[in-house]
Amino acid sequence: MSYQITVQPSGRQYVAEADETLLDAALRQGLQLPHGCRDGACGACKGKVLGGEVDHGKARLSDADLAAGLTLFCCARPRSDVTIECAQLRTRDALPVKTLPARIEHLDKPAADVLILQLRLPAAETLDFHAGQYIDILLKDGRKRSFSLANAPAAGGLLELHIRHVPGGAFTEPLFASAKVRDILRFEGPHGSFYLQNPEQKPLILLAGGTGFAPIKAIVEQSLSAGERTPLHIYWGARRPGDLYQHALATRWAAEHAHIRYVPVLSEAAVEDAWSGRTGLVHQAVLADFPDLSAHQVYACGAPAMIDAARSDYIGQRGLPETEFFADAFTYAAT
Repeated sequence: MSYQITVQPSGRQYVAEADETLLDAALRQGLQLPHGCRDGACGACKGKVLGGEVDHGKARLSDADLAAGLTLFCCARPRSDVTIECAQLRTRDALPVKTLPARIEHLDKPAADVLILQLRLPAAETLDFHAGQYIDILLKDGRKRSFSLANAPAAGGLLELHIRHVPGGAFTEPLFASAKVRDILRFEGPHGSFYLQNPEQKPLILLAGGTGFAPIKAIVEQSLSAGERTPLHIYWGARRPGDLYQHALATRWAAEHAHIRYVPVLSEAAVEDAWSGRTGLVHQAVLADFPDLSAHQVYACGAPAMIDAARSDYIGQRGLPETEFFADAFTYAAT
């Protein structure tokens, strides 16, 4: 059985089968709802059901979410005609999703629990993607692990990933233990809607937590390669100085480009760190610096708690339009 899905405020409509999610049906028909992991973990696709009935599936929703009529579009399946709210609905850009092998070209360990992996595509292959999107690494047992691309598209056949070690993780444990140059990985991509969404030249707040710096780095590199001069305010939050694993790069951006500002923020700085910079929660540093965000766009990548707090505070306290907050939330569980 199929159902009609109406998206407000645009009024766009599409058809979803009873056994497919609202997100999968939209993507199948060329409509881009905000999304990230597509597995109910990141929360990027959370949205409101304005009318009709859905089966929430495996979505982990709080009582407050349910009371507000929220669901995860990547988990929810229709049980009637449904009306949903999504102000960021877009027509999907025509970038093909490919399944490809890639060879490990270079390994670097800039922090104890972070690995920077450079992958080289086969000579006859290319991957078109938007700066900020991600790929799925395909494991031998059929499972997938998602990682943001940390480089701009014009990188000569190389893809860069920033991977945090999760003890016992199905992918990261063997990767950190034994990966070596020339090993082959298979991946699928590109995926995701976390990339610059419109041509408006508004100042950008680029908010990163931990390895959420990866897609932010890609967006900055793309902006610089295009010669853009839109003000970029980069806020990168971590626990200790060593966790700012590409601090020198971000510092150099700010030193060399007048339109770039870089603010590192530590949440657990110790006395022995001799840290003289900002401390606390990174999203709160933005609140302290910007009494009014009504003329800005925000791109945030990090843990779900950071994303939720930033979205709530920037919209509720600083006047950021809901349509100008873009996020990619991730979880390290089982990685």
